[in-house]
Amino acid sequence: MNSRAQILVEKLHLIALWFDDRLHIKKLFESTAGHHVPKSSGSWFYVFGSGTLLCLMIQIVTGTCLAFVYVPSADEAYSTLEYLTYHQPLGWFLRAVHNWGSNFMVGIMFIHMAQVFLFGAYKYPRELTWISGCVLLFVTLGLAFTGQVMRFDQDAYWGLGIGTAIMGRVPFIGADLVHLMLAGPIIAGETLSRFFTLHVFILPGTVLAIVAVHLRLVLAKGINEYPKPGVVVKKETYDQEYAAIIRKEGVPFVPKAISKDLFFSAFVILAILFCAAVFGPKGPEGVPDPTYIKTAPQPDFFFMWVYSVAALLPPYMETVVLLGGPVIATIALFALPFISGTGEKSARKRPIAVLTVVVCFLALSLLTWFGIHSPWSPRMNAWTTDPTPAEFLKGRRPLELQGALVLQYKQCRNCHSLDGIGGQRGPDLSRVATRLTKDQLVRQVIQGGGNMPAYGKNLSPAEVDALVAFMLTLHPPNEPPARDSTVPAIPRAARAGL
Repeated sequence: MNSRAQILVEKLHLIALWFDDRLHIKKLFESTAGHHVPKSSGSWFYVFGSGTLLCLMIQIVTGTCLAFVYVPSADEAYSTLEYLTYHQPLGWFLRAVHNWGSNFMVGIMFIHMAQVFLFGAYKYPRELTWISGCVLLFVTLGLAFTGQVMRFDQDAYWGLGIGTAIMGRVPFIGADLVHLMLAGPIIAGETLSRFFTLHVFILPGTVLAIVAVHLRLVLAKGINEYPKPGVVVKKETYDQEYAAIIRKEGVPFVPKAISKDLFFSAFVILAILFCAAVFGPKGPEGVPDPTYIKTAPQPDFFFMWVYSVAALLPPYMETVVLLGGPVIATIALFALPFISGTGEKSARKRPIAVLTVVVCFLALSLLTWFGIHSPWSPRMNAWTTDPTPAEFLKGRRPLELQGALVLQYKQCRNCHSLDGIGGQRGPDLSRVATRLTKDQLVRQVIQGGGNMPAYGKNLSPAEVDALVAFMLTLHPPNEPPARDSTVPAIPRAARAGL
């Protein structure tokens, strides 16, 4: 090395020492990225945490770029969405990366939670690490939901309507929660501004704060060692045992244990870019129009299982399951490290834990599949391809025949069948007159109920009268229609004129 190069190296070294003396960069590195971890944690099973963090960084970068163009107002949101998708150079690709980054982030986070659960990493002394991870999961789902609303297209509009309908079921304070959620009594421009604030400022800030706490807990309590069958956790001895593991086989995370994380992160980036390029972004699905009732407001992929649960549940169980299920699940997740904070870690010795994970993932997968392919999903062409069976038209009066036309051409057959012909999402109407009285039919059509939307603003009074008149004829010849129990029945002899 010549003298000039040697002098330059010495000066750079002095500059580095000067910065390190003031910023303590070396100590900071050794206590964070360079902290020692068990050698066994440098495994492919441990890459999902860093993969989730990578997806978060992608979401922040792409979301910031989208925010330069997006206008969070009811008049401009959809037009800016169209501009990004069809006019802005590579705008569609940016939207697609943001959309698929969200899908990957939620998916990888679920896998990470399952891995932590199976490896017993929630046990002593990592209870708060587990709880902070659970909170991160909930906030991430909140980001996913508010991001769907940001599209503010027809799909997002009615998806938000379903979300508020679930929120409105909360006893005593449901109406207040809906008003708080929508910034008013209806979905409007103020609603979009509120969700924009949540999605861009509040929830990302919350995520970053909790990630900082989560990483601090990881550094303070260490990364869980690879569990071995027969090695149990005891509060009295675990800290000393973990310290002994670090002394014996501990390696710095960077550069010794990070290699698999880097390979997995590269794979995730390539997978997101591939999905974005091949499948494109989500939406837009049309301008949000409250006068047009879309019968299949499907949510994004990670909420599809909720859509299936809401559609498959009988009406009397909806409120209990939709409100009670999340509460029970949250309590169970938060209580887990305190109920099972010691003992065996290895999944080989915990068959119930393995069965729990398998059942949960199988249930979520099946419900998601049902949400996409199930027979109870609306058949959007049923009103044009499935004619009204002839036996339901014979002997009907003109008003009742007009009601049959309303049933057909207002697309009721998309969700309801007649004698098994038509959509399967709603109940078969072949015997509807035996279940509901005239007043109940009118109320159901106008106000909706259960999984059925309200059609009061979409049908004229004459159309409602005709539709109800036709449905009152839908009962077997030997079975009388339903009647109001508060009105005394007319004796058969009186009906016969005797």
